[in-house]
Amino acid sequence: MKNEFVKLYKKHIKRRGADKLLGYLVDKGFLEAPASTKYHGSYEGGLAEHSVNVMNRLMKKEVLQGYTKETIAIVGLLHDVCKVDLYKPQLEKEKIAYEYNTKSFPMTMHKAGEKQTKRTYVYNTESFPAGHGEKSIFLIQRFMNLTDEEILAIRWHMGAFDDAVRGGSRDINAAYKRSKLAVYLHLADMAATYIDE
Repeated sequence: MKNEFVKLYKKHIKRRGADKLLGYLVDKGFLEAPASTKYHGSYEGGLAEHSVNVMNRLMKKEVLQGYTKETIAIVGLLHDVCKVDLYKPQLEKEKIAYEYNTKSFPMTMHKAGEKQTKRTYVYNTESFPAGHGEKSIFLIQRFMNLTDEEILAIRWHMGAFDDAVRGGSRDINAAYKRSKLAVYLHLADMAATYIDE
């Protein structure tokens, strides 16, 4: 999926600064990062996979009306740039019951209570704490300009899960009234998370 992300990025995003942004993402480990610590895509490469899934959801005929493929690729592939360096891997021992290890060949069975090392991810407390959608915007605009509608879409892609909304902000209503793209991105993000992944 890492190669698919890079291929789609280079194919659709031609804006000035796009190459430098891609270089930054590669250097910072975006392609290897998980999408979350324990929910969707909580494995190496999960973030790139999720981003591709969101973009593919957006590349539908009804969404493309009025938007360029570049804009769709930008919001789909880059909405979660804030997750660069947000999670760090850790190894932990877990107790397991009888279970077949289908990833090895030939299949093996672990004994009850045997401890097995498992790679998980935890929140990186040293990551720059600048929110979610807004942090993605800050990072992208260090390299490449965004349109107002791209900003609204990325900023509000979390919908009701956004901390500002949970705190009582009503800006999301104004954003969704002003930008169909913001609504489409939120729906694509939810569908990719809960249906595709």
